[in-house]
Parts: sequence; structure tokens; C-alpha cells
Amino acid sequence: MKRCLILPNVIYFVLMSIILNSFMLVKRSPHALIAIIPLFLLLNLFAGTKAKGTKKLRLKICNHGTVLLAVFACSLIPSLLWHAVLAFLTISDTYLDFIFSALYCVLMSALLFWNGIICVYCTSAQMGIRWRVIGALCGMIPILNLLVLTRIIGVTAEEVEFELEKEAVESDPALAEICKTKYPIVLVHGVFFRDNKLFNYWGRVPHTLKLHGAKIYYGEHQSALTVKESARELTARIKLIVERSGCGKVNIIAHSKGGLDCRYAISEFGLAPYVASLTTINTPHRGCLFAERLLYAIPDKIKNNVAKAYNVTLTALGDEEPDFLAAVNDLTAASCEKMNKKLSFPSGIYAQSVGSVLSRPQNGQFPLNLSYRYVKNFDGENDGLVGEDSFPFGEKYTLLRTNGKRGISHGDMIDLNRENIRGFDVRKFYTELVKDLREKGF
Repeated sequence: MKRCLILPNVIYFVLMSIILNSFMLVKRSPHALIAIIPLFLLLNLFAGTKAKGTKKLRLKICNHGTVLLAVFACSLIPSLLWHAVLAFLTISDTYLDFIFSALYCVLMSALLFWNGIICVYCTSAQMGIRWRVIGALCGMIPILNLLVLTRIIGVTAEEVEFELEKEAVESDPALAEICKTKYPIVLVHGVFFRDNKLFNYWGRVPHTLKLHGAKIYYGEHQSALTVKESARELTARIKLIVERSGCGKVNIIAHSKGGLDCRYAISEFGLAPYVASLTTINTPHRGCLFAERLLYAIPDKIKNNVAKAYNVTLTALGDEEPDFLAAVNDLTAASCEKMNKKLSFPSGIYAQSVGSVLSRPQNGQFPLNLSYRYVKNFDGENDGLVGEDSFPFGEKYTLLRTNGKRGISHGDMIDLNRENIRGFDVRKFYTELVKDLREKGF
């Protein structure tokens, strides 16, 4: 049983069940409204808002909404039973008491339900678009709406429980410096994204690492350039970090194309003296055969129109000279094969790589759940974009899988959707990864 649904909420359930079915009491003693109305409002406003272990308003409101929906769902049973009894008691008399009692109950229940559903819709990170849409579409379908509501309660209750446990771990003083590495961390994004303060490419990961003592910087390079040009920007950025902070070197954690950019910078632009370690996450070191085939299959006119639209948009958003097609071309198997023959890697830098695969892509997030099958035709098992055989690089290679119904996609590895995946805690993964770097002396 989830923490947000246990003991205190039994009291909420009992009180709310009495209130929802109190019409006959009010009819006989109107003064009872003096107690019923304030109590109803108090429960609607404050039930579940005192979630222990968190100061986050979002989580408190989500817990509040979850409690209200659970109380609403549970109160349906006593309400139905009471009105069945009331209908029987009034069978030889007038049905007005039954009708007004039912209307009273429906109105009060509706207020309870809408308060709860609005709270979880506005604050839950784990419901996603899918359950929000399903909830809206099934809201007026009897029985099915209750089944969907039960699922929504389960999702949000699990979210609250998980986040409360996570906060308890993160606030443990004994763990405050487990990610305090000798050299700071530089997070390097992949293609078609930028480092943005409003929407962090790395999701909840940087915040977690900082809570555990890590010093975090970002690559801050443009979203779509050739590997060579991205490497040139990263070299300048990392040298500037080292110069201004006096840290001497950095630990680089690079995702997707960012790993290729960093390898090129280390090999060709003299970045090696400034790097203590390089960790690549789901990087296509041997390229993507599917990208190559796709480029050949799509007519030039369509490719050029897509590229032009992207370049114009990203220029407006801050990129200086985005080049969509050049960036994609550098991810093909042929381009990566040529690059691997050219690049060298110094023995003094610790290098490791991580990859992941989707096990049941239909349960993953759009669009990687759809691209998985297409990629599989060319690159085998994959994360929705990159094939398993393309991940390995360096002294240590780790392939991540889950035992659940989902697997881990290219986007999941950077917490892109902020989704809690059963069998894979992305924040814990990066905490352990950086902790390991610290223990190795980096």
C-alpha cells in the first residue's frame, strides 16, 4: 500500500463518506451544515498536502490530488449501498428524499473528483500525455472510467512514493559528497538539442549529482554541426572551464553524438591534457546503418526542405550556423568508419562507454518506440536510434537492460521524459557512475 493511501486517509474516507451521504441528516437538522460545509472544504483543500519528507509544492499537490481521487473512488461503494437502502426505505412513500439525496451526493462527489483530477493532471510527471488523453476520452464511459481512474491513482501514488524515497536518500548527510570528484563533470549533449536552463537536456540528473557533491558544467555547443565543428566548439568551451575554475582537468560525460564530438576534440584539437576521463552514453561509435539507408531513401527535395526548416528554426533559437544534413551524415556507418580510422585516443585518459536497449518498445515513449523496429532491420537490437554493436568504446563497456516490459531508450538514458522506469533508476545510475569516477581518483 502506497504511503499516500494509508492510515490518515482512512479517516478522510470515513469523514467524506459521511459528508457525501448526509442529506437526510441536513434535512432533519439544517444546523448540521455549520459543521458539514467547513469540514468538506477543509478536506478538499488540505487532505494529503502534508506529505512527510518533501518541501516540493508540486509533489504535495500531486499527493493531495491522489488522496482525493482515492477517497472519491472508495466512497462510491458506501454511497451506492446507502442509496440502495434509501430507495428501499422510501418505496412506499415519496421518492423525493431519494432523488434529492442522490443529487446532493453526486454534486459533492463531483467537487471532490474534479479537485483531485485537476491537481494530478497539473502536477504529475509520470502520467504523461497518454494517461491524460485516456482519462479524458474515457471519462464519460461507465465502468471503463473507473478502471482508468484506478490506473491513474496507481500511477500518481507510485510517483509520490518513489519521489519521497528519492528525497530521503538525496538528503542523507552521509551521501552528501559521494559524487564529489577530484575534477568537475562536463555534461555534453547530443545532436539536435541545446543546453537550456528552462528544459534541462539531462532531466533530473544534474540536480541529483549536485546534491551528492558534484560540480557540474555543460558543453554549451550548438545543436547541429559536423563532428569536427562541434569538437572545435567543445575544445574552446572546456579549455575555458579549466582556465576559469583552475580545476586542471574535467570528467566528460557525453551522450549520443556528443561522444563522437569529444573523441574528435581529444584526438584532433589538443583537448587531451584537459580531460581526466571520458564516459560516452549511447554513442554511435560505429555509426547508424539505418541513418545511412534513410538518407539514401529520402528524396533530395524532402531532405533539403526538412534541413532548411530546422536550420531556420534553430538559428532563431540561438544557433549560429546549424547544418542539419551535415550533422546527420556524420552519424552514418560509413562516416564513423572513416572517423574511427583517423582518430587516436591517449592512454592517459580513462575511457568507458554505456549503452541500453529497448526490450518491448511498444511500452516506450514516442517516437523511439516506433523507430525501434525500423532501426532493428539494419542495426539489430537498439535503443530506438543506435544499435547495440555501436556502443562499445574504451576500457569498460556496460550494456543496460531491464526485466520489465519496457527497456531503456536513447532518450531514457538522459531522463528526457522525466519518467520513472521500472527496473531502471536513471538518477541512481548516474550517481553510481560518478561515484565510481570519484573512487578511481578522477
